[in-house]
Amino acid sequence: MSKDFRSAVQDRRTIYGLSKDVSISNEKILDIVEHVVKYSPTAFNSQSGRAVVLLGNHHDKLWDISKEVLRKMIPEDKFGPTEDKISSFQNAYGTILYFEDQSIVEGLQQQFPTYKDNFPIWSQQSSGMLQLVIWTELEIEGLGASLQHYNPIIDDEVRKEWIIPSNWKLIAQMPFGAPTVKPDEKQFQPLEERMKVFK
Repeated sequence: MSKDFRSAVQDRRTIYGLSKDVSISNEKILDIVEHVVKYSPTAFNSQSGRAVVLLGNHHDKLWDISKEVLRKMIPEDKFGPTEDKISSFQNAYGTILYFEDQSIVEGLQQQFPTYKDNFPIWSQQSSGMLQLVIWTELEIEGLGASLQHYNPIIDDEVRKEWIIPSNWKLIAQMPFGAPTVKPDEKQFQPLEERMKVFK
């Protein structure tokens, strides 16, 4: 699929209807993630972002874990909508887990105490850029995605299942796959209320 970055940013949307019927290879998906992890900007060139790509049974396992954790928290008679939502993520092709390495953040806090309070904020900003660029690259390839936040309730189970280092903090989960629905038309606030120009 050929699409320039500007168009991809415009077309990138949250898509919940996803299937496993993707038209690109696992190698291409991994190439996208590797490239973006390597080149996404980070404060002080900290390179604190971490990504775990779950495909096949590993992807399905993540959403089984999420479902069972939530089942313990939600009354059975009210669990139906939650189960349906989690199943919709499981219907996708794969999931990317985004982490931030807290040992790097803490090391920078010690090295540059003047900016101590800023490093956790900058770490989150770096993660957001990583997420956006991967999401946009997936859009270029014709894939849809959404961004989920079942952390911290799934953190312990995720750490055990995939032997995640204890210093990696889970930030978000991105199920992705072939879009099966078109998103609703997006509404925009007036740009005059969202930006200012001085020249």
